[in-house]
Amino acid sequence: MDPYKKLGLTVNQDGTISRSAALPLSPASPDGESLPDSTITVLSKDVPLNPAHNTTVRLFLPSLPPSKSLPLILYFHGGGFVLFHAASAPFHASCAHLATSLPAIVASVDYRHAPEHRLPAAFDDARDALVWAQSAISSDPWVQDFADPIKLFLMGCSAGANICYHAALDLISSKLDLSPLRLSGLILNQPYFGGIDRTASELALVNDMIIPLPANDLLWELALPLGADRDHEYCNVVAKEAKEVKLLHPCFVRGTIGDPLFDRQKLFVEMLRRAGVTVMEKMGSPGHHGVEYLDSEKAAEVAADVKNFVYGIGAPVHRLEQKL
Repeated sequence: MDPYKKLGLTVNQDGTISRSAALPLSPASPDGESLPDSTITVLSKDVPLNPAHNTTVRLFLPSLPPSKSLPLILYFHGGGFVLFHAASAPFHASCAHLATSLPAIVASVDYRHAPEHRLPAAFDDARDALVWAQSAISSDPWVQDFADPIKLFLMGCSAGANICYHAALDLISSKLDLSPLRLSGLILNQPYFGGIDRTASELALVNDMIIPLPANDLLWELALPLGADRDHEYCNVVAKEAKEVKLLHPCFVRGTIGDPLFDRQKLFVEMLRRAGVTVMEKMGSPGHHGVEYLDSEKAAEVAADVKNFVYGIGAPVHRLEQKL
């Protein structure tokens, strides 16, 4: 299998990548858009994040929100650090659904891509997003009027979950003051981690329809710093546990048994628990990597799980583990 062809990538002479398999883009709807199976419309708009990096945030607000009570979720899309945008149709639809079903204000970050901007560029963009959120709580009408500053969450799927994890570690190590905002937790949906040694789930799903092993290896090759291998700390997070892990905010981790990354996600949960992190998990349900973007029932399940975590009404499968 040609991993470049699988991912729709062509390497240009200047080292940039042409992406031919891009998903369709959804426009922002500042006047509101109707969602399937919902009586609530959702408003969305694009705002600048860091003009020097050409990064933006797509902000989602449910219509008729209760004043000063909504969680603010900073959302990071998937795509192996190489593909897709906040405006890509599946991620736009997912954020719109989260905004109305929780309800919540969702700020979807359009971060920089590798290999044009290798890691830690996306992590730096996540820090920019946290600083933006701190400013938006007093300057953006949607955030200022409707967000609860003590209900800030980082949420990501796949590579986006990896970004959330590293952004939280950076927040701890840098002691960045976000007041009056307070980070309440991390929502890590099918987090994207790796390593040189193969796991059983990777070997069993070498030819997975979503991320076959050769394509997965290529994404890491393009994303990691030049000269780094898959045991780098950005990829193999369990090989050498970061000292900040024990100070992490509560985490909700989801994983599906048909995902080649499933074993790595289980090891990640085990690492969090050993460190005494408060963990809620839903691991091992049927499905493949990114299943909720192709299956509306799975999308509703993810939204319900996130709502349980964000609003603290109990874990859907496993009990909430308290810090020692």
